[in-house]
Parts: sequence; structure tokens; C-alpha cells
Amino acid sequence: MTAVANRNPIVIVTGPSGAGRTTAIRALQDLRYETIDNLPLSLIRQVAQGGAATGPLAIGVDVRTRGFSASNMIWLTEWMQTEPDIAGRLLYLDCAPDVLLRRFSETRRRHPLEAEAPAVAIEQEIDLLRGLRDRADVVIDTTDLTPHDLKAEIARWFGPQGQDGLSVSVQSFSYKRGVPQGLDMVLDCRFLQNPHWVPELRDLTGLNEAVAAHVAADPRHDAFIERVNDLLELLIPAYRDEGKSYFSLGFGCTGGQHRSVYMAETLGKRLAEDGARVSIRHRELTRRGLGLRDGKREVAPD
Repeated sequence: MTAVANRNPIVIVTGPSGAGRTTAIRALQDLRYETIDNLPLSLIRQVAQGGAATGPLAIGVDVRTRGFSASNMIWLTEWMQTEPDIAGRLLYLDCAPDVLLRRFSETRRRHPLEAEAPAVAIEQEIDLLRGLRDRADVVIDTTDLTPHDLKAEIARWFGPQGQDGLSVSVQSFSYKRGVPQGLDMVLDCRFLQNPHWVPELRDLTGLNEAVAAHVAADPRHDAFIERVNDLLELLIPAYRDEGKSYFSLGFGCTGGQHRSVYMAETLGKRLAEDGARVSIRHRELTRRGLGLRDGKREVAPD
């Protein structure tokens, strides 16, 4: 359901409570979407049809929405697919249950389902939403995202297209904590020599020159870098020609602190030198409060 010319963009935003729906709605509002939260499901079709000439529209839906059910939501998404004047997309914000529970505990908010315990309410809500995630056009897992990161993801998926071309996100991560969702390509760096086993490098990160030199000294390093670079030189222009607006590349290692960080920095900078619009994010550095502010930064193309 990709938006095309002369079709009005409409985004339905849903997902479990606490996953960031309010932040996403506000981010879409900043992108000049007209936003409506918790509009009764029976009125969404009428509003969508009546708003065809007014510009992009974003509608927030959750289990509190009047008339909500997974079957009604599925019917709504199928209807949007058949409408010639509407370019509708379903955005599903996902999040790990333990993180949702922590967010409710930190804010002391009452869960909308008001079960006997927040953990039970979260489980019930996820069950109610079952099936919508697989139907979504865009899934953003907010488990490890800050509000700043979520706003950036929204801007990449739903911001104005065709001005700056393909946006490339490069991130590092630890396999111990799982592969981030939403990556288009994942490359494993665990075969490279590990700075963790060098005492003076153990507490440093891949942003440090000494760590970079240690990883680069691996005899397999140069061949790996060149082959990955050659692959990206083939793929990036091809994705751009196909009209893809966003490409996400992940580098993983054991702890997400040394080798993957170094590789994300190195390849991210090379892509920027080739003219790509690149953002670099280090998930584990963000989580541990190391390195870059928010663990993320933009790399300006040359």
C-alpha cells in the first residue's frame, strides 16, 4: 500500500499501550499530517473519504477506540487497499512485554484495560491485537528506542519523499540481546579478533582509535570491508532506483561494544562519502550510556 501521486496518504497508528503511539502521532503531526486520536472505528471510513483533498491524515487507534476489534481493523486495512483515492498504511508499534510493564511502572499510569495487574492487562491487550502485526505495512519495535529515535523512524517512513533520496540507517548491536527488528541486512562481525580479550581495550568502545586499530589488524579485516563495500555499492543505487526510501543495515558482535561499533562507523562513513544520507546508531552504547548522545548521529554526505 505504498503512497502514489494523487492518492491521499492515510496512516492508521496502533499497537499495545505504552509502545509509543502518542509520540508517533505527534511526530506525524510535525510532518504536517492532520491527526485524530481514538476516532470511533465506524467513522474512520467516512473521515478518510471526506479528507481526500485536505492532505495527509494520521489516525490513532487502540483497544479503547469505540468499535475496536482485530477483525474490524483488518476489514479497515483491506478497504483502504481497494480505495483508488487513498494510499493507506497500517503502522504497528511493537514492544517487548517486560518493557511495557516497566514503562507503566515508571509512569504509574493505569493500563486502559484495567485488569487486576498491569502484567495481566498487557498480556490481554497483546492477545486482542494478535493478527494486526502481521497485517501491518510498517512495524516499528520501540523496545530499545528513545522518543528521539522513534520520531526519527517515523520521519524516515512517513516524511516527504523524493527530495533527498534513499536514507540509510547503520547500527551496531549485541547478539546476546537479539537482532533488532526492521533490519534489511545483518552482518556478523564475531569472526574478527575481539578487543574484549585485551585488558587495556576491554572498557573502551569501537569509537576509540586503539580499538579500531586492533580490529583492523585482523588479517581478514580488509577483505571483509572491501566485499561489504562492493555489495553496498551494488545494492544502494538499485534500492534507490526501485523507489525505496529507507535501508537499514546492522552489524552484530558478541557484546555490541567493539567490533560491531567499529564496523558501523567505518561503513557508515564510506556510504556518506559516496553521497548517501546516513544515520549511525549504536544500540548497546545507548543502553549503557556510552559514546554518542542518544547513541545516534547523522553523517552528512560529501
